[in-house]
Amino acid sequence: MFSGKIIQNQSNRNGINRIWMVILSILGIMVCLVVLLPQVTQLIVRLVEQFIQKELYWHQMWLKILPLIAITGICFFLFNMKQELKDCLFEINFRSFLKPVLILSGVYLLGTLTIMRANFTYLDDCWRNVDGLRLWYKWSRYIVEFISIVIHGDTKMTDISPLPQLLSIIILSVSSVLLVYVISDRKLTIVRVLASIPLGLAPFFLECFSYKYDAPYMALSIFVCIIPFLFVARKKAFLFCSVISVLSMCMIYQAASGIYPLIVMILSFQDWNSRKKPNKEILSFMGMAALAFCCAMLFFKIFLIIPQDDWGHYIVATMLPLPDILSGTLNNIKEYAITINHDLGAIWKIWIAFVLLFFITKSISKSAQKKWVAFIISLLLIGISFVLSYGLYAALVKPLFALRAFLGFGVFLSILCIYVVSDYKKIASVMVFALNWCLLVFAFSYGNALADQARYGEFRTGILLHDLSALYPDRSEKDFQIQLENSIDYAPSVKNISKHYPVIERLVPRRLGAEIYRDDFYYWVYNNFEIKLHNDPVDFNTLDLPVVLDSYYHTIKSNGTYCLVILKH
Repeated sequence: MFSGKIIQNQSNRNGINRIWMVILSILGIMVCLVVLLPQVTQLIVRLVEQFIQKELYWHQMWLKILPLIAITGICFFLFNMKQELKDCLFEINFRSFLKPVLILSGVYLLGTLTIMRANFTYLDDCWRNVDGLRLWYKWSRYIVEFISIVIHGDTKMTDISPLPQLLSIIILSVSSVLLVYVISDRKLTIVRVLASIPLGLAPFFLECFSYKYDAPYMALSIFVCIIPFLFVARKKAFLFCSVISVLSMCMIYQAASGIYPLIVMILSFQDWNSRKKPNKEILSFMGMAALAFCCAMLFFKIFLIIPQDDWGHYIVATMLPLPDILSGTLNNIKEYAITINHDLGAIWKIWIAFVLLFFITKSISKSAQKKWVAFIISLLLIGISFVLSYGLYAALVKPLFALRAFLGFGVFLSILCIYVVSDYKKIASVMVFALNWCLLVFAFSYGNALADQARYGEFRTGILLHDLSALYPDRSEKDFQIQLENSIDYAPSVKNISKHYPVIERLVPRRLGAEIYRDDFYYWVYNNFEIKLHNDPVDFNTLDLPVVLDSYYHTIKSNGTYCLVILKH
């Protein structure tokens, strides 16, 4: 009787396996057709459009995303991840996350309160407020396109702040707790959790937080990079999750590309320094992580990325040519280091220096290796981790040096702080909390500076719009074009903060500045005055335009067709 049941169960299992083999074969053929023959993908998209009797808004995005969906499904069934993923998740005590997440949410909310209160329309927010468009798919950020529809409840976007910032706070809090959980061998303490504050309150992520539309997605890019390390105990699950997470990061915000290898480095160092694992196992882990990262990046580059050599005239998102990759990368890293050194205030540098000193001291004192070897390796780790914090931007022809591109540096600081306070001297914790206190205080100053700059900018812009309206009351003039020279200067409070924190001048945008011509000018002048934007490369200073108005704040030169506005500081 029992043998008959066993035979029947075996027969059923074989039948199920055959069904799965057929399904995988069909999916494999589909993937080959989709990947190798783009015409097939286009045919599928057209059929869907005919069925719903509507053109898909993100036509080019669908051409990229369909192969990814098919291949992800195949990988999942091919590696049979279900049980391994369940086992890993079952071992995690998610209830232990609740209190730390609530504590960090309170800290992040407190630190960003003045930023939300300032209600500053930040750079890209300007044209999104006017047009209601997303256009993230142009930067290959397909996941953001989908999630933004859910968050905004419509395909057209409107300003729903502070909801995106609140979502960003929650995501950052969970990310910080997970980072502590991963680095501290699943040991969550209040001290370690508070040590992770630089992840969200470093001045570099404060710019990310300032975007009313983009903030939650920038935070999400950090979150997905940490997720794979919850499954590090299961090799196949870790490999699969790593590929999916890195791909997701690429389709959310590529500036976070250095976070995954950054965590790999610190985990490998901890295992090596304590001799918790043999060197062979550590190398195997690093090799697996490198394989997953490279495979995900190659797949993104070959099949998913939408090539754009010039992203807004401030970044050339093309990899350096092979002959120049070493020298070019070194130059980019040098520029990255110089920029961070310029941005950080003197007091921050002092506390960071102490954190680095305690990191090296702890690495040596707690090491199971030879002390001089531990010293050298800890120095190398700091240097390599700093480079990795910039991610793949270091290998671009013209990388982005805006503050939001440095979000990996905040994660780098968080990792150092978490490591330093974990079961070490109390004086080390004092140094870490001194740094975090300075970051928290600066966040308050930054939010208030945004509010002051907004009031000053609106005052100056209002005067300019009034003068333009008085000079040219007929707004139907189609050929009328405006060109700006200079920009509205910083408010006095911003200038005062910049004496001690130079980064403030890169955080706070100047109204109507040439560097934000597309965003700010479009929002404040074009939308209010209803005139044609100037796209002519000719410098209006060469036209010898007559002065029609000269005031304390600006000079206006115009011949009725061309108008040059010279903003005074």
